[in-house]
Amino acid sequence: MMISRVAVTSFLVLLTYLAITEGVSLRSLGVELHCRCIQTESRPIGRHIEKVELIPANSHCEETEIIATLKRTGQEVCLDPEAPWVKKVIERIMSNRRR
Repeated sequence: MMISRVAVTSFLVLLTYLAITEGVSLRSLGVELHCRCIQTESRPIGRHIEKVELIPANSHCEETEIIATLKRTGQEVCLDPEAPWVKKVIERIMSNRRR
């Protein structure tokens, strides 16, 4: 009976290890397992933006996420996709990609 407890415990430790390493490896590949944006900014900050990242809705997040990196600090800010100024920024990005 003692051997089976050790075997079961070892098996559970192995499963836990595999689950943790798989989660870490997915994150290192840039796969997020949840939405990145909890709050969004709707005030115009366009002149402070260095780059914009568009993340379409997917199986881990039902919302399209727009993440801007600020010029001076490098801080990432989630933008409100419904804000009129954000829509203009997205239109500009999309028109530049078509060229």
